[in-house]
Amino acid sequence: MFNSYFAFRSRLTIATHDAFMVACAWLLAFWFRFDLELIPSDYLKNALVHLPYVIISQSIIFWYFGLYKGVWRFSSLPDLIRIFKAVFFGVFFIAGSLFVYNRLAFMPRSVLPLYTSFLLLLLSIPRLFYRYYKDGVKHESAAQRALIIGAGAAGEMLARDLLQDEVSLLPIAFVDDDKRKKGRSIRGLQVLFDTNLIAEYTAKLNVDIILIAIPSASEIEMRGIVEACEQAQVPFKTLPSVKELLSNTVSKGNLRDVAIDDILGREPVNLNWTQIKSSLSGKRILITGGGGSIGSELCRQLARVSPESLIIYEHSEFNLYQIQSTLKKSFPDLKLSAILGDVSDRTAVEELIRNEKPDIIFHAAAYKHVPLLEGQVLAAVTNNLIGTKNVAEVALAENVERFVLISTDKAVNPSNIMGATKRAAEILCQNLNTRAEHTSFITVRFGNVLDSAGSVVPLFREQIKTGGPVTVTHADVTRFFMTIPEACRLIMNAEAVGAGGEIYVLDMGKAIKISYLAEQMIQLSGLSVGSDIKIEYIGLRAGEKLHEELFHEQEQLLGTGFEKLFLAKARRYEQDVWEQQMENLLAACKSRNSANILEQLKQLVPEFNNVDE
Repeated sequence: MFNSYFAFRSRLTIATHDAFMVACAWLLAFWFRFDLELIPSDYLKNALVHLPYVIISQSIIFWYFGLYKGVWRFSSLPDLIRIFKAVFFGVFFIAGSLFVYNRLAFMPRSVLPLYTSFLLLLLSIPRLFYRYYKDGVKHESAAQRALIIGAGAAGEMLARDLLQDEVSLLPIAFVDDDKRKKGRSIRGLQVLFDTNLIAEYTAKLNVDIILIAIPSASEIEMRGIVEACEQAQVPFKTLPSVKELLSNTVSKGNLRDVAIDDILGREPVNLNWTQIKSSLSGKRILITGGGGSIGSELCRQLARVSPESLIIYEHSEFNLYQIQSTLKKSFPDLKLSAILGDVSDRTAVEELIRNEKPDIIFHAAAYKHVPLLEGQVLAAVTNNLIGTKNVAEVALAENVERFVLISTDKAVNPSNIMGATKRAAEILCQNLNTRAEHTSFITVRFGNVLDSAGSVVPLFREQIKTGGPVTVTHADVTRFFMTIPEACRLIMNAEAVGAGGEIYVLDMGKAIKISYLAEQMIQLSGLSVGSDIKIEYIGLRAGEKLHEELFHEQEQLLGTGFEKLFLAKARRYEQDVWEQQMENLLAACKSRNSANILEQLKQLVPEFNNVDE
């Protein structure tokens, strides 16, 4: 009610202003016609007699053309165009109607052109001046002077939003690496060249905050910009990446602190969503380990492709409850089954697959923490290998269409038990595919995902929160990183294109030094490395490598036609020999003899070498 009242009052004020300007333009036209001298009495009388008619006619036309719908605060070119249309239409209407009634006898012909010119000016200038005042003068007292990095469409839209809205941020300039924009002006703000000089511009212009407005920046470009911003020693924020912006609207509301995800794994991936949806829509899909970091994100993305049903199989009650609650809230129409269970329980797995009858299985259930599993070979083999064997063999027996194993880069030349069990699971699925008539077994292999359970990112974040030190195993240790959503999208892409027996390798980009990751996380927290938070090198843990690999030297990488998705040419094993070795491993597990289990695992995976580097 109050909003309606204030809107009416605002429109009434604007209508009164415009009516007054019509009167001024009308009388000024007569006055200028007579060279700014006294208007002859006959002409003045004629002007005043017709003035109410002119005001009423012109006001009605203004209303018809929508002049009272706009807000002066945001006056722009479309508003000026509406003013031009309304004025010219009004002049022709008034002139025509007065001519019909022969009332132009005492009106000089030059009055109407003068009236048109004056009215255009008197309507346009106050609106533009008001916007200029709101955009400029009101910002002079702004608390923070902002430097915008990126003079593209996103930067321009951000500057416009900051200038228009009542915020405590005043954009003062752009910085861009495009030489064609150097020295140009956008929204009245100068475009400065070279992001390497951000620190210099910040000091020179008394900048209080830096706003990064380059949603399409690659991780390498983003790293360079973030490092330049860190040198400036002022706070900085960023717009999300392109894949995070769901519309073309860019505003101050999109701004957020720069996160580690922004400088690691930002490259957008072009996927064949048509093929993905065609492969998954209307299917009954089972996700084992669906409450984990990868499994839960996979559930969220699969829910968007309209499956017939989604079945989540998870050992952790809390994780299962969390993902079930999330999906019910976000996808209320999704047919969802949340089932507690363990993949190492063969009877439970048989009951699950026979009852739910899935068309596709994504097998994400696995133990992943390398140092923890080094001393627990039985648990690692039972969950990662025997669990995979249970689900895969039952899938084969029940004619499930496709089985997708989610593997890891640690399966390549494994130096730890976790990697060896995952490599054995890869070989198992390839062997099963050779005798499968109705089931396709596909493996997807990738490296670390940011913020996944057991990754260094949440560990570093907690260490920074408690004041440090941040513990890094080795100054030279490197790892591949990818965001969880991107990894899951590529898993879905691999499922859609796989025919069976393949090992797909995700292009993880360039390996990142963990020490660099630690330094960036400290600096992004607004702290200094060394003085505020120390980095402590504690040495490689059991089973850890200095550098991970994504494919074996005998696995020739082949293109798939899809960005960031490669096919590793499979290595062949003597199936009868390998299956006998598998039986020996199962027997060792039944005896619970860890030394024998480890020995049999080495026989099963010849490249496994768990000697520390």
